[in-house]
Amino acid sequence: MSGFALRAEGLSKTFTLHLQGGVRLPVLHEVSLEVRPGECVALTGPSGAGKSTLMRALYGNYLPGGGRILVRHRGALVDLATAGPRGILALRRETIGYVSQFLRVIPRVPARAIVAEPLRAAGMAEAEALSAAERLLARLNLPQRLWSLPPATFSGGEQQRVNLARGFAYPYPVMLVDEPTASLDPANAAVAVALIEEAKSRGAAIVGIFHDADVRRRVATREHEVIPLAAAA
Repeated sequence: MSGFALRAEGLSKTFTLHLQGGVRLPVLHEVSLEVRPGECVALTGPSGAGKSTLMRALYGNYLPGGGRILVRHRGALVDLATAGPRGILALRRETIGYVSQFLRVIPRVPARAIVAEPLRAAGMAEAEALSAAERLLARLNLPQRLWSLPPATFSGGEQQRVNLARGFAYPYPVMLVDEPTASLDPANAAVAVALIEEAKSRGAAIVGIFHDADVRRRVATREHEVIPLAAAA
């Protein structure tokens, strides 16, 4: 099992729709995926195939109904499916970063503090963490006047830039990126691509969803198709 940073084995996920009489909706069935350091694996497949569900399972947001999610953490293999809340928090603090499509933050917290938070959680001094956060926000062309403001009222593109800065502030060994350039103009999309390429160069294992075919071609080492269950049946 040596060599990989992240591996999903036989991963399955079924949702129960309690408001619709307990209807069960299978989304993933025995999905397997392996990502090595320095790779960027792009998840492909039609809308509704389960790509975002797979990403959220890899981050520990969804408990799988079957299979394992093995992550190399502190020199050992941890099964995210059985890690428990404290184990998942430790993985997120040190090993797995996630850039989602949407920024979810505590109200009234300034943008630069949001970006600095992963660095502070890793033990960096507050002043140093804020300075690093400001450098990233400047690189992503977020106006300085916004750094001290909560991003709840920012535009979608501005929020996504805060999201990217927060996700790439700490050098996570494993990165999950879900449509990182969706709300960005070409100039800032190019910065996002550069951040992904730099993470690959330092040895991060990256799993991403990229609906922009040009971005996918530029950053992906290879593709992994997620097949809808109806098509697989």
